[in-house]
Amino acid sequence: MSAWSERLPSYTGYAAVLSAAGLPIYIYAPKYYADTYGVSLTALGAILFGLRLFDVIQDPVLGWISERLRAGKAAIISVVSIVLALSMVGLFAVAPPTNPAVWFALMITGLFSAFSFLTINFYAQGIGKAGTDPKGHVRLAAWRETGALLGVCIAAVAPTVLMDLSNAPFATFAYGFAAATVVATLFMWPEWKGRTTQEPSEIREILSDKLTRRLLILALVNATPLAVSSTLFLFFVESRLGGVGWEGPLLVLFFLAAALSSPMWSALARRWGEKPTLLLAMVLAVISFGFALTLGKGDVNQFAIICVISGATIGADLTLLPAMFARRMAVVSPNGGQGFGLWTLVSKFTLAFAAVILLPLLEQAGFVAGATDVPDSALMMLTLLYALVPSLLKLVAIGLLVATNLEPEE
Repeated sequence: MSAWSERLPSYTGYAAVLSAAGLPIYIYAPKYYADTYGVSLTALGAILFGLRLFDVIQDPVLGWISERLRAGKAAIISVVSIVLALSMVGLFAVAPPTNPAVWFALMITGLFSAFSFLTINFYAQGIGKAGTDPKGHVRLAAWRETGALLGVCIAAVAPTVLMDLSNAPFATFAYGFAAATVVATLFMWPEWKGRTTQEPSEIREILSDKLTRRLLILALVNATPLAVSSTLFLFFVESRLGGVGWEGPLLVLFFLAAALSSPMWSALARRWGEKPTLLLAMVLAVISFGFALTLGKGDVNQFAIICVISGATIGADLTLLPAMFARRMAVVSPNGGQGFGLWTLVSKFTLAFAAVILLPLLEQAGFVAGATDVPDSALMMLTLLYALVPSLLKLVAIGLLVATNLEPEE
């Protein structure tokens, strides 16, 4: 069967929308509210961390609901997709009618609650579509993760490009996102029917599986460096490198490298195995972060090279780990809702860690977003947090992967 007859492109489009609502919003939203409305970095970090604490309860519940959706599933997914779109519009296109920090908290909660529910159902749906065939999961992952990475690329660069075309670039981005969400939801509609046939799973059953626990722990540690660097990316480019105006192009270079490298990592994994391929990517990530430690004012070109290398390593993380987890869920939890509820929670918790710890540390060091007279001590703190912390975390992830047997103990 062809990819079009299997409707795989609909997974590409929907993945693009979901990814555009995820990581890029963590990159842009805190800086946007700090610059536009003067909300402190500490307050923003506290809000994002509080949301992640809420997710500890919410995401498993959403996974439980996902596994029990039968009739009307497509309609429910569509309604939540509309909530996602409206929350994005409220976040960036509506002037806060109340305290900006409160409005940020409300809109970001609506956005990421919808994002969680849709992501859980989307990845669980992929389990039913691919079945237990490893090649099926890799094939679906290639279409899905390519769309996800392209969506991240577009969302990363769009606000910067729109600054030259619109008086309200973030509002324009939000309305464009809302339109894209409607289109992607319509194309994905037929896929929500007829896949959930297995009996619902329980979290304790999923976590009793040793390989599942290993994959979740590995995902948690391995994703944290990306969360750290993503949270601080705009601040690093603007204040450390002095690359005002280069934030968008560098972001898209980073994520485009991730998207283009995805087929390469898949091919290497088929030839060498997933574990050696992941280890190679992790080592390259540590090297790239190490070079970032040496950068200073004006080193935009050097940082562009680092973006290509580090972005390519992210391609391995985002392509291989979800496929490995989905393949295991096909055995442990065929409906996938509860399993991907845990996966989504792990992924988002890394971003919470970055927000609640790094942003207050920066502010306490004297860093002010957008300021032209940031003290050297604050710039040094920014460099250490952006480059050294991810390097150390990635080394921990390498140690975990080396010590972990990724094959199930049947």
